[in-house]
Amino acid sequence: MNDTSRPPLPPFSTESALKKVRAAEDAWNSRDPDRVTPAYTENCKWRNRAEFVTGHQAIHALLTRKWARELDYRLIKSLWAAHDNRIAVRFAYEWHDDSGQWFRSFGNENWQFAADGRMCRRIASINDMPIAQADRLFRWPAGPRPADHPELEDLGL
Repeated sequence: MNDTSRPPLPPFSTESALKKVRAAEDAWNSRDPDRVTPAYTENCKWRNRAEFVTGHQAIHALLTRKWARELDYRLIKSLWAAHDNRIAVRFAYEWHDDSGQWFRSFGNENWQFAADGRMCRRIASINDMPIAQADRLFRWPAGPRPADHPELEDLGL
């Protein structure tokens, strides 16, 4: 392994894919573009909603904009399928805008990985649903989701 390797490495088993998904969730819950960006190859291609970006600089900029707009972000990812160097996940996250309106965003991601375990392609489809603050389900303190917090399926999502 080299300095940029991000285990677990492909090909993925169910167990290693579950570890990869949780590592991604924990990193994204840090809301730190400097922590998240290195998990992608330098020329990684993204489709995020209707935005298409390529490479570390563009990914870092997208994440910086995202977390400046999506305040108090909390995310849960769930493995959907894994095969060879690809993983499919579904996810939900909650956040509010600067006016205090809460949202629950739902989506699916398709991930493809390079041999070193860094993602080289990410395709994300995301829909936002306004929710009342009282309807929030993701209420843990900032940072990683606690190990005993319910999964998406347990929450009926």
